[in-house]
Amino acid sequence: MDVFLWVIVPYLCLAVFAVGHFWRYRYDKFGWTTRSSQLYEDRLLRWGSPLFHFGMLGVVGGHVIGLLVPRSWTAAVGIDDHLYHYIAVIGGLAAGVACVVGMVILIYRRRTVGPVFSATTVMDKVMYAFLFVVIVLGMWNTIAGSIFAIGGEYHYREGVSVWYRSFLAFQPDASLMAEAPPGFRLHAMTAFLLFALWPFTRLVHVFSAPVGYLTRPYIVYRSRDETAYSNRAPRRGWDRISQ
Repeated sequence: MDVFLWVIVPYLCLAVFAVGHFWRYRYDKFGWTTRSSQLYEDRLLRWGSPLFHFGMLGVVGGHVIGLLVPRSWTAAVGIDDHLYHYIAVIGGLAAGVACVVGMVILIYRRRTVGPVFSATTVMDKVMYAFLFVVIVLGMWNTIAGSIFAIGGEYHYREGVSVWYRSFLAFQPDASLMAEAPPGFRLHAMTAFLLFALWPFTRLVHVFSAPVGYLTRPYIVYRSRDETAYSNRAPRRGWDRISQ
């Protein structure tokens, strides 16, 4: 069961993540969008969207450091366990609170604004549910494990982080996750399930960037109303445009 949960399932989720994005981009380019609803309402969106997105940047950055950077590396640059713990707890909670508050605002907006609610799909609701669970479980692990040491102190950099790096190296050690507290295991499993759902939701916009704007030609706008620029009577017909 440990091998199934912490080797087979994660790799299946990442396979769906990769193949699903390829399929979505190949066969549903017009659906590769955030499905923006700003035209329907922007007052709540101005608060909820920045809080959620900037908070999520902090959450992702914290996970990259915590999971991919070994303990020996931070020690080598003079960051001891106490300082790392302090930065991780303060930064993680701040980012998590921003995410949760922003998400609550966005969900409230989506539920109470009629046109926005009408544009909400089933996958949107599933996505919000998984995102909320993943973020709340992550905050709970920080509060319960790092602050109050509920269930005993657990050093995730010696367990979960090592498993994650071994997983990315295709040499996963399932026993490391099997020995982790339930909160960490639930957080990891719901995160992998979210990765499997990712290609089929609006989250695909994360991998979009307006790079084409840097090289596209200028757009020239011309008015057909010549009287706006002179007192001459407008000519009939179309103007010839040179190549």
